[in-house]
Amino acid sequence: MKTIIHRAAERGHADHGWLNAHHSFSFASWYDPNKTNFGVLRVLNDDIVAKGMGFGKHPHENMEIITLVQHGILRHEDSMGHTSQILPGEVQVMSAGTGIYHSEFNDSKTEELRLFQIWVFPNIQNVNPRYDQKSYASEAAHNKWQTIIAPIDQPEAKAIGIYQQAWFSQTELDQDQTIDYTSRNMLNGAYVFVIEGSIKIGEVILSKRDAMGISEYESFTIEALESAKVLVMDIPMEL
Repeated sequence: MKTIIHRAAERGHADHGWLNAHHSFSFASWYDPNKTNFGVLRVLNDDIVAKGMGFGKHPHENMEIITLVQHGILRHEDSMGHTSQILPGEVQVMSAGTGIYHSEFNDSKTEELRLFQIWVFPNIQNVNPRYDQKSYASEAAHNKWQTIIAPIDQPEAKAIGIYQQAWFSQTELDQDQTIDYTSRNMLNGAYVFVIEGSIKIGEVILSKRDAMGISEYESFTIEALESAKVLVMDIPMEL
């Protein structure tokens, strides 16, 4: 087993007033040559958007874009004709493919918006752009794995498909609970991201927004040192 540790305090940070963003990987004006990607995982942004503010219409192509809202309401519009709200507990996926434009705004005038946006390199280029959005009940992740993303050619019940051999699973653990994670593909690595709480993997303690990249493994055990919410991204290591 090989591991790398990414501490929350070592992430890139940009405060634009209306947007307070932390970057796990090099993004925009922040560049760290040691943090350009983890396999096909290219972007993991932890964004706080001020009330009524957001990102105007902008383009993407040939990228799988996953958005997880943590607090507030995200208003989305795109060139495919979708207009939607994304709420806490919901997951949005866009396969940008040959190219899309979209905008993202905080749909509240009174509360900030908190979200994670994750970009994954696809394994197929220039597909027709596509959109999907689903809601996931937290009860279904209580002390067990809830798969929210899976390969589009290997569909799983309730998971959203993407153009990559990748699986995203989340769990909400009670204090002192343990849970095993087994690799979905032996060529993949796992990027373990602590959304809330504190966990232990082996002898390593990970706190809120810390991450561990794990490769060349079959399985590992997560122990919750306190109540914790964890996201595991099981992704190819070869670009």
